Amino acid sequence: MSRKYFGTDGIRGQVGEFPITPDFVLKLGWAAGKVFARQGRSKILIGKDTRISGYMFESALEAGLAAAGVDSLLLGPMPTPAIAYLTRTFRADAGIVISASHNHYADNGIKFFSANGTKLPDEIETAIEAQMDLAMTTADSASLGKARRVEDAAGRYIEFCKGTVPRGLTLKGLRIVVDCANGATYHIAPKVLSELGAEVLELSTAPDGININEGCGSTSPELLRKIVVAEKADLGVAFDGDGDRLIMVDHQGEEVDGDELLVIIALALKAEGQLQGGVVGTQMSNFGMELALKQHAIPFVRAKVGDRYVMEELASHDWSLGGESSGHIICRNLTTTGDGIVAALQVLQAMVSQGRTLAELKASMNKLPQHMVNVRLLQKSDPTQLPKVQQAVRDVEQALDGQGRVLLRPSGTEPVVRVMVEGGDLAKVRQLSEQLAGEVERAIQV
Repeated sequence: MSRKYFGTDGIRGQVGEFPITPDFVLKLGWAAGKVFARQGRSKILIGKDTRISGYMFESALEAGLAAAGVDSLLLGPMPTPAIAYLTRTFRADAGIVISASHNHYADNGIKFFSANGTKLPDEIETAIEAQMDLAMTTADSASLGKARRVEDAAGRYIEFCKGTVPRGLTLKGLRIVVDCANGATYHIAPKVLSELGAEVLELSTAPDGININEGCGSTSPELLRKIVVAEKADLGVAFDGDGDRLIMVDHQGEEVDGDELLVIIALALKAEGQLQGGVVGTQMSNFGMELALKQHAIPFVRAKVGDRYVMEELASHDWSLGGESSGHIICRNLTTTGDGIVAALQVLQAMVSQGRTLAELKASMNKLPQHMVNVRLLQKSDPTQLPKVQQAVRDVEQALDGQGRVLLRPSGTEPVVRVMVEGGDLAKVRQLSEQLAGEVERAIQV
């Protein structure tokens, strides 16, 4: 059964445009509440990032859940992985995240976690969508749900993060610039690192509702790179708006992306005899990552793009480590979803235990040049199925002559198709990706 509302990462879009409207979210809260309440009295957590529309959607979800007879626990601004963790520790039936992750403040979204802190099973999402088709009703007054705020949510999650590294680990002597993207980690990440002993210089920790991800965070690391060099810091860490992904910057101001971070963590875990199986990447993972892991006899598989698919591959192999180039890293032995702070701590642990700089650890992988172009879609479609586009792909693959790869992928979160070419020569890769993007644009205009 095809989904009407849920995408690969919940429901997302521009605020005020269907389905990201107060009335839709109100009914979504009710529908979810009705589904989860089928097994008796239910309790659901609600957390959000710092964008201004979060207030409106938090109230709408709370009202919808109450109408369905479901209690809600309001966490306030919290990283997405914190909501997954707290859903488990509060023994809640589900957790709801109000966030559009790395998107502009004018977007927002709703996604759910199961009682286990994982993405909802397809059958639950299907049941919620089916419930959406029914007329909304209200429980009798004695059965209405209640809501309360969880005052110590941040402290609980800070202690969890610190507990993911050995008790004796100290970051004393490390000078770290932390860019929180004016997002959900603003009151969490600096405290985690400083309480572990680091000297922390804060960036983008003053959210005002509209400055989330604005020229800062993991999607815009330019400022972080400059500050790390100017302040003579040992490294920089940047999170996205909801804290489920990160990139890092070494002391030279060079970016360290998700692929490189995965290699660093994998090699450290293997050296300690703690790597469970291999590593899961995605179709977008750099080929250099595959080569680096192969050199150390670490198995590697590619999943479809999206943390849902990375998690599925991890579960099917019973492996512990996987992630995406964007910095969405899953340490399945420690938590149930991508967690920027937890992943950053794993890299910092490797630095401290090995006595090496981030730049030295990064050198374990030699990245091949990649170039990606986003082609905007004017209507929902999959141009990768068009014969002219498929021929254009074959032409580029022939030009690469086996020394690279091509990937066309419709985004699961934005109205674009991503055109990526990878190979040994940057100029050639850029030229071929632009050439292919042009062919895609022409094909979708016909």
